[in-house]
Amino acid sequence: MSKQKLNLETPWPEVKEKIKEVNYDLTDADLMLEPGKEDELISRLAKKMHKTEEEVKGWIESVAHTKNRAS
Repeated sequence: MSKQKLNLETPWPEVKEKIKEVNYDLTDADLMLEPGKEDELISRLAKKMHKTEEEVKGWIESVAHTKNRAS
């Protein structure tokens, strides 16, 4: 997998909380993001959510651009 960079308009801690509001199966460990390791986060979530990495990346970015709740 190529190195993926997330384009977030909202700080990660806020995005993480929005994600947890709509996906109760994801834990803090699942959503752990280390600087420069976005690809590891995306891969981990893709496996857990049974989605492609592209779908997960797009979903995270859409959550980051939403001001209120994750959709």
